[in-house]
Amino acid sequence: MNVAIIGAGAVGQLTASFLVESGISVTLVARRQGQADELNAKYLTRVNVDGTKTVQKVASTTRIEELQQHDLIVIAVKYGQLQKLYEQLSSLPSSVPLLFMQNGLAHFDEALRLPQKNIAFCAVSFGAQMINQSTVRHRGVGACKIAIERGSSDAFNELLQLGNSFYPVELVVNAEQMLFEKAVFNCLINPLTAVLQVKNGELVTNKQAFLLMQTIYRELTAAFEGLEQAIPFLGVIDLCEKTASNTSSMLADRMQGRKSEIDTIVGVILEKALAGGHNLPTLRTLYHQVLAIEESGERR
Repeated sequence: MNVAIIGAGAVGQLTASFLVESGISVTLVARRQGQADELNAKYLTRVNVDGTKTVQKVASTTRIEELQQHDLIVIAVKYGQLQKLYEQLSSLPSSVPLLFMQNGLAHFDEALRLPQKNIAFCAVSFGAQMINQSTVRHRGVGACKIAIERGSSDAFNELLQLGNSFYPVELVVNAEQMLFEKAVFNCLINPLTAVLQVKNGELVTNKQAFLLMQTIYRELTAAFEGLEQAIPFLGVIDLCEKTASNTSSMLADRMQGRKSEIDTIVGVILEKALAGGHNLPTLRTLYHQVLAIEESGERR
């Protein structure tokens, strides 16, 4: 199987490393030629959760138009980069299956406007941190959930059957519900860690942070029927503890002075809640705090 992964960031690199390890041929599509050259020259290094290193040979390019003959294309860029990609993806053969690995819900309807016959979505809970252009650190084992929204699961079979306990892949029935539930988890963790500048585990060990997270959870469960059954608060605590040493993507964006995915994650959830008559005041306050931090250009 020949797989192309568009996006050579932390998620793309970690996914590429595990796919190559399972015997799948992978091409990583980077934005910058310098990164593509480094990946081709130095190979891709994965720092495992136990500190050992795994080095894999991957091909790398910056040219999406070269992906015509691949059996699967994985899109692992952040939402903000998708707008530039849609036109290029639509020019690829309709027979090429696409798998989207973005946070939030904003891309769901947009991706389904593409002509490809097989489209799936993915939600990940593993920890990944980019060390440099050709090295990624696996910071925590977590599920890679895949839901097929259009077409047949056959197109994604090899991915679904990886069988690696360090990169567990799970088939989920409802793509939109899966993305919604992941966005809810992100709403409970990401903006809080970004504003308070704490790692995930401190949301449980810090009393005031924990109370804020509890308050947001109550707001969300009051706004969305059945959410308390789908996502018990103990499950939120468990995720914080499992990823205790992780720096959330939103905090990482703040530290690097990058624009975060606050609109595509929290903004979409706020809109959905408001449509049902719920304002979510605590979450909305955090949303505007993150936007204010980004507007000021502050990093730490």
